[in-house]
Amino acid sequence: MNVSEFDLPLDDDRTLHVYDTGPGGGDALTVFWHHGTPNIGAPPRPLFAASERLNVRWVSYDRPGYGGSTPVQGRDVASAATYVAAVADALGIRRFAVMGHSGGGSHALACGALPQDRVLGVVAIAALAPFDAAGLDWFAGMGDGGAASLRAAAQGREAKERHEAAAEFDPEMFTPADHAALAAEWSWFDEVVGPAVERGPGGLVDDDLAYVAPWGFDPSEVAVPVLLLHGEQDRIAPAAHARWLARRCPAATARLVPDDGHISVLRSAVPALEWLHARAGAAAQFPV
Repeated sequence: MNVSEFDLPLDDDRTLHVYDTGPGGGDALTVFWHHGTPNIGAPPRPLFAASERLNVRWVSYDRPGYGGSTPVQGRDVASAATYVAAVADALGIRRFAVMGHSGGGSHALACGALPQDRVLGVVAIAALAPFDAAGLDWFAGMGDGGAASLRAAAQGREAKERHEAAAEFDPEMFTPADHAALAAEWSWFDEVVGPAVERGPGGLVDDDLAYVAPWGFDPSEVAVPVLLLHGEQDRIAPAAHARWLARRCPAATARLVPDDGHISVLRSAVPALEWLHARAGAAAQFPV
């Protein structure tokens, strides 16, 4: 699949850097990809072969502060729905589905909550639950490095920026299965992590601050079909987050993979995309 890129001007003199694999056939399903933290927004190349078989068009963007998109301090998770709607309008796309991984899964849920007349379905892979999730021990099961990073964010921007200035990569945040996936088909992350931080950690800081602040929507408002794909061994977003979201989202299906972690669970992303394609196709038969 070929990926075109362009900068989309917004009303407030800011821009979003957008990616698009093209319109595809007449019955192509558009899926907006929501990237994790810290990544740029390039669509998931390891899924391109399945996408061509299913006639899926990928559209995505760098969240503000990453890559070619203008930073926005204080953005919340719900802002993803506004950005997606702006991109969809610019490309003439009326209805679409959304898929996200890690922090991108939480942003994908935002799209399912707000523009419900346009979103056909959501896949959230290894997603975090809201920081104020009632009855959830939010940090339980997180690796030390990830927990320290998000605890710093909970103390505010200055504490988070100090943390990032001294932070070192913690390989223990990934399971052996994660490391194996990163060395194989999901080595693609090498292409999207480096460019995301080459100008500094600003996008990462804004993401983490958004995760631990009010999201701007409640997952109970996500009425469209949702698939929550999660590894039981995840040390970054523990599986308890998926269980909480499954109880909260009215039309959610949870698939928890016993031996997978945060990255290796993406080995189940093709069946998840097939699930999304089927649900979106059914929903599209009843236009609003």
